[in-house]
Amino acid sequence: MDSLFDTHAHLDDEQFADVRDEVIARAVAAGVRYMIAMGTTATSSQKCWEIAEGSPHVWAAAGIQPNYAHEAKLEDWDLIQDLVGRERVVAIGETGLDRYWDHCPFEIQEQWFERHVRLSQQTHLPFIVHMRECEAEIIKSLTRWSDGQLLNGVMHSFTGSLDTAEAAMDLGLDISFAGMVTFKNAANLRDVAARIPLDRLLIETDSPYLAPHPKRGQRPNEPALMVHTARCLADAHQIDPSELARQTTRNACRRFAIP
Repeated sequence: MDSLFDTHAHLDDEQFADVRDEVIARAVAAGVRYMIAMGTTATSSQKCWEIAEGSPHVWAAAGIQPNYAHEAKLEDWDLIQDLVGRERVVAIGETGLDRYWDHCPFEIQEQWFERHVRLSQQTHLPFIVHMRECEAEIIKSLTRWSDGQLLNGVMHSFTGSLDTAEAAMDLGLDISFAGMVTFKNAANLRDVAARIPLDRLLIETDSPYLAPHPKRGQRPNEPALMVHTARCLADAHQIDPSELARQTTRNACRRFAIP
């Protein structure tokens, strides 16, 4: 299989604290030669940038994840804005909306989500969308903020409907799938994945969570295991895994402006 691109990995997570270098080395050995370390808070985003600075295979994203938005301070946003101007920071996020967890009032999530989208529009960096049980609200918000222009973003760890995926793509976003698409009870999600045009498709692990079948339940999940998700998506599209790897890596490098 050709080189793969893990577009969403929480490499700053404490589960990787003592093994991070080994995790990155295993990913590269497995063919996952590109990874984005994804921020969830200002502190996390700073750590992701530091990890990216230390590895030629890792880039970073900076942002405030919706379940932490109520804890964020104004100086945290100052740091996010500073980080997105640094080398090796290639995305804004993760951001978005979440009605599954009751950690943060929804109106606060919406305010922070808009901040991230507006920052993307100012900087031309893509934003990364977290979405749980709020498909209609996500599309409604993005449509309102798009001002009639295409947006630059990614629907991450997608588990929504084909209608939502198509609406997101119409707004300019790519669709990224994680390990859930491989689960035995996820036939409907595989059907959605099969309908995503190959030039709009991305892959991720969302590690250390959601290890793909046949490694489901392994903790921590890590980027090296993304090969299973790639094979599953190749089967869904009825193409060779190497072709799937080439296309999704090309898509990611284009979206994140990585040579």
